[in-house]
Amino acid sequence: MVVLHALSDFIDYDLAVSDSSCSYWYEGRCLQSGVGVARRRHHLRLPRTSTSEAIAHGLMQQLAKNDCSSREGKMYGILLVELLNGEQRVLKAFSGLLNGCSVVKGWVPPIPGRDEVALEEARTLAQLDAIKQEILNLKQLTERQQYETLSEEFEQQLQVMSDRHRYCKHQRQEKRQQICNTLTPEALTIALEQLDEESRQQGIERRQLKRQQNAVLQPLKQLIAATDARISELKQQRKELSRQLQAQMHATYSLTNFSGRSLSLQQLMPEGSPTGTGDCCAPKLLHYAATHNLKPLAMAEFWWGASSVNQDKIQGEFYGACAERCQPLMGFLLSGLKPKPPALGGVGGEVTLPIIYEDEWLIAVNKPAGLLSVPGRYRDRQDSVLSRLRHLLADGMALTSVHRLDQETSGILLLARDRQTHQQLSQQFQQRQVHKVYEALLSGTVTVDQGVVDLPLWGDPENRPYQKVDWQHGKPSLTHFQVMAREGDYTRVEFTPLTGRTHQLRVHAADRRGLGATILGDRLYGCCVVTSRLHLHARELRFEHPQLNETIHLNVKTPF
Repeated sequence: MVVLHALSDFIDYDLAVSDSSCSYWYEGRCLQSGVGVARRRHHLRLPRTSTSEAIAHGLMQQLAKNDCSSREGKMYGILLVELLNGEQRVLKAFSGLLNGCSVVKGWVPPIPGRDEVALEEARTLAQLDAIKQEILNLKQLTERQQYETLSEEFEQQLQVMSDRHRYCKHQRQEKRQQICNTLTPEALTIALEQLDEESRQQGIERRQLKRQQNAVLQPLKQLIAATDARISELKQQRKELSRQLQAQMHATYSLTNFSGRSLSLQQLMPEGSPTGTGDCCAPKLLHYAATHNLKPLAMAEFWWGASSVNQDKIQGEFYGACAERCQPLMGFLLSGLKPKPPALGGVGGEVTLPIIYEDEWLIAVNKPAGLLSVPGRYRDRQDSVLSRLRHLLADGMALTSVHRLDQETSGILLLARDRQTHQQLSQQFQQRQVHKVYEALLSGTVTVDQGVVDLPLWGDPENRPYQKVDWQHGKPSLTHFQVMAREGDYTRVEFTPLTGRTHQLRVHAADRRGLGATILGDRLYGCCVVTSRLHLHARELRFEHPQLNETIHLNVKTPF
């Protein structure tokens, strides 16, 4: 089966692999040892270059022509390799299954071990699918809505009755006071008994309604409780089936690196690993290259198809090694390649950090789009403005970021060189004493020339980093806007945020209750236009210098 493809299958020109434009490194550390040599950890790296991204875009075009490929979202990847004769070829892979198949003509086959458990996997996957369907059916139980509707109706009836009884009680109290002074003792006794009887009847009426409520709702409540118990049971069943299959697969899956060493997933990750480990693109591609004497030059992985369930993967976007499944394997998979020391100036050294202001207390840089402000939690998200400056500056380890910009946003980022300056500047940001101006290009026409967007924002913890307008839970978010120019189907806008919520400008622009036009390149909030970046730039920053007691006004040119 042919899996090596010519570059011309994906791109119209033959780019040299020495292309230094790199946007990401696949990297890890692998423990090496030798006779009489101290054991040491080599830092191993494989780039995602502009060449590999161009090849990946060519694969995207091929997938776009195939309807089946876009139905289910998944990761795809390509690996640019060099043959023994120096020729360059391309390998392509998909994560998991493609249209229900693990082996597909023209694609890198799965890692050895899958065939040994293929029958068991198919049986287990069918069981998991049946469990999933049953859970979905149980969650759609019509009695749930029926219970909610009837509960609300009974509560309304009880409220109406309580209001009426309260009024009647007040009337009886007034009547008792009146008749005590006007009726004869015999007539008073009769009248008071009548009032007491009225009170008793109203108590009986309330108890009857409560009994009726219980009689109607209790069977529904029991049914729902039994259904929820069944859902919990099914989820536990599903978890155990997945665990058993995973353990079986990990014991048989065997990965080989460029040193020629082979280990099972169970040996590589003895403490266990998530379901699907070994089925991702990167391990497939690197294992195949290592077992076929192919030298890896560059790799790129992207998502194609419907967005992932938690919306953290977007069609056509490039992604690095996933933290749970692939990153722990990277050091072993890359072992045997010539170690490359990390570039202190940034990924490949191709992105610079222009310093726009610097003194002994603080520093301000013009952050490029695509670079994190501070390091992320996982290994593949360590490259950032803060980490680069800490490497480059003599006093870099004392630096702390005063505020942050989204990874996709460019512009002015302020960092403090000591704790006191950081505390004082942070206080200015918290008290909204810092004047910030952003410039954006919106994909759409904004008819209003200026105004204020006042929409509270809330981030769903189960759907990060997506933010939405939420009047009940949202935090107050205020943005002033001024249209600078209308350029065809686009609108250039100046934003002055009066609060500093996550994705504030992006949501206020995209939401129909705001400007109703997404920022160009903001795929997370619905922009469909293909572009190289998010067109949002932190153009101006004005604050009081904590030590010099003077106003600092920073301004950088908008790059789009």
